[in-house]
Formats: sequence, structure tokens, C-alpha cells
Amino acid sequence: MKEALFYEKRDEKTVQCMLCRHHCVIGDGKRGLCGVRENRGGTLYSLVYGIPCSYHVDPIEKKPLFHFYPGSRAFSIATVGCNFQCLHCQNHDISQMPRETQRVYGEKMEPSEVVELAERSACRSISYTYTEPTIFYEYALDIAKRAKEKGIANNFVTNGYIEDEPLMAIRPYLDAANIDLKGFDPSFYRKVCKAELSGVLDTIRAYKRLGIWIELTTLIIPGHNDSDEEFRSIARFIRDELGPETPWHVSAFYPTYKLLEPSRTKPKTLARAREIGLGEGLRYVYEGNIPGSDGENTYCYQCKKAVIKRVGFTISGYHIKEGACEYCGAAIDGIGI
Repeated sequence: MKEALFYEKRDEKTVQCMLCRHHCVIGDGKRGLCGVRENRGGTLYSLVYGIPCSYHVDPIEKKPLFHFYPGSRAFSIATVGCNFQCLHCQNHDISQMPRETQRVYGEKMEPSEVVELAERSACRSISYTYTEPTIFYEYALDIAKRAKEKGIANNFVTNGYIEDEPLMAIRPYLDAANIDLKGFDPSFYRKVCKAELSGVLDTIRAYKRLGIWIELTTLIIPGHNDSDEEFRSIARFIRDELGPETPWHVSAFYPTYKLLEPSRTKPKTLARAREIGLGEGLRYVYEGNIPGSDGENTYCYQCKKAVIKRVGFTISGYHIKEGACEYCGAAIDGIGI
């Protein structure tokens, strides 16, 4: 265990966690919504510091981050727990375990060991992913500091619910994030994710304001968030508040966990979302979970030619030189492009 950061004492035995936008008030012997932050006698502890449940070397495109050192490796790491309760979580066995079973497990691994493994695996970055990095914040922060010293970048794959103060504290070490914008209807967020859309939008704005490179992902669920109106609203939010250079990934849903009734997302639905996004002025819109689609490629927004060709998570063609399109010279947005 490690004492948690970003909490306040309400009285002798009660604390309020200020790490994420739930602001859990936690009584003695109780845990927050994430299931991994516990109040013991008026002190809040992280139960997952130094015990990852999963780690793996992934292509950065799997995050998905398409404009952040494309073609590089990311050392991916996670602990159990999550501050959302998404009905369609594909990693529910580890994200919801502490809440559903009160169990916390993992393999002991100090931050320095994580960085050493990333170095040995020739990883350009460390990705805090699979569950929700906010809930293992103290561990991620200590890893990220050591990674930065070694010249290794850091990125979050996140639901976008961290509070401003902890985000600002990790900002010097955090280079990029893929943030889920799961929909644009507040009722959808409450029903399917047990969270507030307004909090997610505020967090996304905070990432942008702090200058962290961001890419957004929307999992398209038939009958829930697949209307043209919703696609258009998301695209306009990205364009007007984040900038047209912000990549938007629209991904195919498949039935899992507690959301089993909707069918798989049809390829034509993703193509429509991509068309709407580009039509609203976004430079880069990608189709995910459908390998072989042309929507996986990066196209120059000026000359419309493919500058990065992909098949799944593999790059099959690269036509960017010194950050610019080889065909017309237009600057291609991103980091390490």
C-alpha cells in the first residue's frame, strides 16, 4: 500500500478523494468507486501501487495513437480497477474485479523495473492502459518520472475523468493521451458508463489547455450513439474546442460483458461517421476494429494522398519526411511524425 495523493480529510475518520471527478466521500474501512483506494483510519491508500495485473509490449497504433511516434513500440501496463462501470467493458475481468469481488491482485514490480523492461524491449514510450490509469495514479507518476529521465515518453489511454490538479501535476512527464469520448448524450454516459459527460468534456479541455497531444476514440454502439446528429456533434466539438488537427478514431463495437443485445457495428456505420467527421473539417478520422479498411490510413489533408498506410497495427507505407507530406509539403500534425 501507498498513501494516496489528492485527498482531503472531512473529519477524523472520513476522507474525500479528489483524484477524479467522482469526488468520492469514503468512510473508514471503505473504498472509493474505483475499488482500489481505501480509507484506513482517516488515511487514504492506493491498494495497487507496484502490483500491475498486466503488462505487454504493444504497437503504439493499438492504443490507438496514430500521430504519436507512429510505428514505435509502447510498453503497456495496468493494475486492476476502474472509476467507470461501463456495461460494455472489454477488460471487465480486471477493471471491475475490485468492485465486484473485493479482490486486488498483481505482480510486484517497482517503477524502476518497469522502466528497465521498457528499455530492454526498445520501447519509445510507456502506455498506461487496459484499465484506467487515473486509479493507479501514484504508480504511473513514479514510473513516468523515471521514464522521462531515460528519454522514454509516456502516454495515457483513459476515460477522461481525472481532475485538473492531478493532471497538472503529471503534465511535465505526460506526452500524449488517447481519451475515450464514448458519446455526446449525458443520459448515455449515466446509463452505460455511470459517469457525467460534462466531466469528460472538462477533462478533455484540460488536456488540450495543458498542451498534451490528444487523440479521441468513440466506440460506436448500434442503437446507443450511432446517429448522424451525434457524430456531427462530436466532430464539431473536436473542431471548435480542440482544433481540426485532433485525430478522431471511430471504432466498431462487439457484444461483451453486460451489453449483449446490440449487434456488431457495421462497417458502413463507421464509414458514415468518418465521412461526417471529415465533412465537418477534421483533418484525420480513422476507422478502428475493421482491419484492412482504408479508414486506417493517414491521408494528407491538403493533397488527400495516403502518407501512412496501415493494415491493422502494422505500417505498410510511410510518406512523411521531416514532419511533412512527401507529395505536397503540408505539415502532418503529431509528435514524432
